[in-house]
Amino acid sequence: MKALGIDVGGTFTDFILFDTDSGGSWVAKLSSGTDTAATVSEGIDHITGEGGCAPSDIGLLIHGTTVATNALLEFEGAEVGMLTTKGFRDVTYIGRHQRPENYSIQLDIPWQARPLVKRRHRIPVPERLGPPDGEVLEPLDRDAVRAAAEKLRDAGVDSVAVCFLFSYLNPAHEQQAAEIAREVMPDAYVCASSEVVPQFREFERFTTTAINAFVGPTVKSYVDRLAARVADSGVESGLHIMQSNGGTATPEVAAARPVTLLLSGPVGGVMGGIWSADREESYLATLDVGGTSADIGIVAEEGLVEARSRDTWIAGYPVMVPIIDIETIGAGGGSIAYVDAAAGLHVGPRSAGAEPGPAAYGWGGEEPTLTDANVVLGRLPSELAGGIELDAERAEAVIAKLAGEVGLPVLETAVGVVRIVNENMAAALRTKTVQRGLDPREFVLCAFGGGGPLQAAELAQISGIPKVLIPPHPGVTSAAGLLTSDLRYDVSKSFLRPLAGIDPKALQDAFAEQEAALEAQLRRDGRSDEEIGIDWAADLRYQGQSYELKIPIGSKEFDAQRIEELRESFHRSHEQEFGHHFPDFEIELVNLRLTAVGALPHPEHTEVSGGSLADAELQEASVAFTTDGEVRRIETPVLRRDLLPVGEPIPGPAVIVQLDSTSLVPPGAEVTRDAIDNLVVSATGNAQEGASDE
Repeated sequence: MKALGIDVGGTFTDFILFDTDSGGSWVAKLSSGTDTAATVSEGIDHITGEGGCAPSDIGLLIHGTTVATNALLEFEGAEVGMLTTKGFRDVTYIGRHQRPENYSIQLDIPWQARPLVKRRHRIPVPERLGPPDGEVLEPLDRDAVRAAAEKLRDAGVDSVAVCFLFSYLNPAHEQQAAEIAREVMPDAYVCASSEVVPQFREFERFTTTAINAFVGPTVKSYVDRLAARVADSGVESGLHIMQSNGGTATPEVAAARPVTLLLSGPVGGVMGGIWSADREESYLATLDVGGTSADIGIVAEEGLVEARSRDTWIAGYPVMVPIIDIETIGAGGGSIAYVDAAAGLHVGPRSAGAEPGPAAYGWGGEEPTLTDANVVLGRLPSELAGGIELDAERAEAVIAKLAGEVGLPVLETAVGVVRIVNENMAAALRTKTVQRGLDPREFVLCAFGGGGPLQAAELAQISGIPKVLIPPHPGVTSAAGLLTSDLRYDVSKSFLRPLAGIDPKALQDAFAEQEAALEAQLRRDGRSDEEIGIDWAADLRYQGQSYELKIPIGSKEFDAQRIEELRESFHRSHEQEFGHHFPDFEIELVNLRLTAVGALPHPEHTEVSGGSLADAELQEASVAFTTDGEVRRIETPVLRRDLLPVGEPIPGPAVIVQLDSTSLVPPGAEVTRDAIDNLVVSATGNAQEGASDE
């Protein structure tokens, strides 16, 4: 079977085609351009031609996209209206009592500075439900809902979020209001909070639903166009789309809950890192450096690390959906270097993007970027993937202009640009390791993306990480990671009550009801019973706490003993997370959580035979490194990756080239190609000596 992974980035769209029978693979990178759906169609034709097959031979196609993330980050979404409970019009504006930054005198509160729904488009309607069972205290005024929908329609609103109090207990009022809105506004995108995230905490629930409505029309339009393009290309297997939880969804499910696509692309990178490491490493940090940003993920002993609900923020807004914990910073190959008013040198977050790109691309870029700095330092070959020929003179010209502004020689300025980017990445990595009590010295750094292998060894030296692993196709690892995922749907439902005295049968029935719905969805997606697995978990907290911990549930048979085991599991998790627990405190069960997985076929690793070092040597290049506190050029061998010997350590310095990325081995380090075609770099040496002393 042929499996195709496609990852759309800010600069390039990556393609990787696997033959799961022979183990063969083919890769391609195309400029993302302005119409990514058209780029995907073009890439399908190109990659199948390379692989000697027809699009109809593709049995699995998984796509990672940044369309939802970009719409939110760039604040270019729909004009959203909201129907909400009378008296609660300003929930999404007021937020919570705590300030995001307590002591800032220039505080930016995104939900107030950039409201997802303008106040004039937040329309309250009479209705009221009450806890604990969603009892109807005031019937829904259907006429008021219809009048509100007509007002929103006439105001040009093209997306509607329905957010009522206590709808997580009883969705009836929201369902009725959404139905009326769809009748009045048949062309509008309509979603209800009970469909998107049926949990308590109205600010986070309303905001998450508003985000869903804000990005919904953009995502639905993109998914519809993409699905049509894929079908027109001759692919008969359909389309799966990567979600932020580490699993995939069908286009229909993705369009209904587009908020689950936030961080879709970066999650594929983390999955690709796990696959490349072959699950042998207990602690793995992934570094994905693209054209615009660097994404850092963490894999612990238990597997993928999911962001805590209290820490899940994107573009400054709280998001109540499962998201793999990823730190994203503006540090990519296209990140622009500039000098501030105090003559300080900075790099990013502003990027040259796909167009015009770095000056070295020759596409009209006139500002210095990280890529230009690496060209000046001799660390990049003259031609990149996609047939891009680098113009060293243009790169040196923009770096020279920057050097004049900072008052340093050109070479030292280029080194400074690279050093700043590495330090920014190291700071982001520390937030995921040191600040959580994890020792970086126990980690392996898996580096990929077009720029990850170029920065990884020096970043590892700064961070104290002893080993770097570079996958076989680093430039398209995120695309490869997509193919290691399965269909996955997460469901949560508030079930707030004291754990003591809870009825085990009522708890089991509540889980079973949600499980049946998930099984039905996966069967509609074409999964057999043998391919379906569903895990249960519960959110617990001490009575009076503001936030809860997610506790896995092994057995699906509840009795008094199982309830007691759940209690003990929470105490242990609280001790591990916070360093203490309170055995005599009352515990509350807050939310039920279910994760349903529908297994998909995955590619397997294939062993490589390798060549010889003599065969791999292409030429020598004059490459600049910092050694003994001084920047100097060193004659460095340029090696062809696919001809490197297997199992033979090669001392640095070295530049290793391949179609989709370039890897840098600094002086004092060494690199070995392993049996499954990874490059393993020991991160010793002094290439970044003094980088952390400034």
